[in-house]
Amino acid sequence: MRKELPKQYDPTQVESQIYQMWLDSDCFKAEPDPDKKPYSIVMPPPNVTGQLHMGHALDSTLQDILTRYKRMEGYSALWLPGTDHAGIATQIKVEEELRVKEGKTRYDLGREKFLERVWAWKEKYGSRIVEQQRKLGVSCDWSRSRFTMDEGCSKAVRETFCELYEKGLIYKGNRIINWCPHCRTALSDAEVEYKDMPGSFWYIRYPLKDSDEYLTIATTRPETMLGDSGIAVNPADERYQHLVGKTAILPLVGRELPIVADDYVELDFGTGCVKMTPCHDPNDYEVGLRHNLEQILIFDEVTSMLDPKGRREVLAEMKKLRDCGKTVVMITHDVEEAVLADQVILMGRPNGQKDPNTVLAQGSVRKILTDSRLLIQAGIVPPMAVRMYEDLKLAGIELNRCPLTKEELAEALCRWKSEN
Repeated sequence: MRKELPKQYDPTQVESQIYQMWLDSDCFKAEPDPDKKPYSIVMPPPNVTGQLHMGHALDSTLQDILTRYKRMEGYSALWLPGTDHAGIATQIKVEEELRVKEGKTRYDLGREKFLERVWAWKEKYGSRIVEQQRKLGVSCDWSRSRFTMDEGCSKAVRETFCELYEKGLIYKGNRIINWCPHCRTALSDAEVEYKDMPGSFWYIRYPLKDSDEYLTIATTRPETMLGDSGIAVNPADERYQHLVGKTAILPLVGRELPIVADDYVELDFGTGCVKMTPCHDPNDYEVGLRHNLEQILIFDEVTSMLDPKGRREVLAEMKKLRDCGKTVVMITHDVEEAVLADQVILMGRPNGQKDPNTVLAQGSVRKILTDSRLLIQAGIVPPMAVRMYEDLKLAGIELNRCPLTKEELAEALCRWKSEN
């Protein structure tokens, strides 16, 4: 009986049957064979953050060509498939779905429920990715498919990390990282999406030390000023050659900034003077290394999303950085964290003024944070130890000086008790 071919090719009626026949016949299954040379490709695992795109299709096609060619040449060819959990990227996708569809955050669900959502996302999109790859006709050995969080993979990563560490090939150092202000965690370069945004130049005068002169800096990021540790000019720029080696003063905090000459600075960009913030910009970081500029860390409410244990750990690490000679600038609304500082800049909105960024006071931590009247005027509740000191004073208990921390308060009370 003759069967008439359809006028149009319908891949859904043909390709799935052929691919299933290949799978049923173990055409792509690789086994160790002493009579054949081995050839293997480990598929760069697609992230389970959505579905495949044209880049995946191109990459899979190239790998498939190589694997099939070697298989036909007589090699024992293995193409090992898998998917990647892509932790932070997947978390962001799940959080976005929660926020858009349900108006919730991961904190509303709690840790366990949120993890359930993440695993459900993995099952949904991981399965979709595998199905898309099968539609491409890839010659993978699906019996060996892996997921990056499988126990075997995780164990291999741990063992490799420990081995490299023991060989001295893994070390800790200061580097520029990508930081997600929403998740409050580091991101890999592959997880960063760049977007061009319209910006403005802000022109700021930096006074020269022991002089009436000043340098005008043009910057698109004035909010990074607190991390400045130097000013760079081009060595060929005749306007500023006489200033190289001299010192400028950072507005607001009065920090001394060395003026250095570096080819990185473009003569015709901005004013030709560039403020250097080594802990903010990768280029500034490299210039800072060349000229030994200080690396100043700025933490913006660094503990705001941590539990008490995590908060204590972060503050302890910041103390270590300070003890190592690093300058640490932390922006916080928590006065109990501010007591750990050496110097304080109190910013706020004075009564009747619209600008919330007015500097109300600056000085030593003890001078600023023991002034209850100043803090209350700025809308800040004084530290607990300061409030206790004032309550004790009203009750007739005079301590030697106003404590800042709970530890200082306990010590002062013990001393008062022994003396009275």
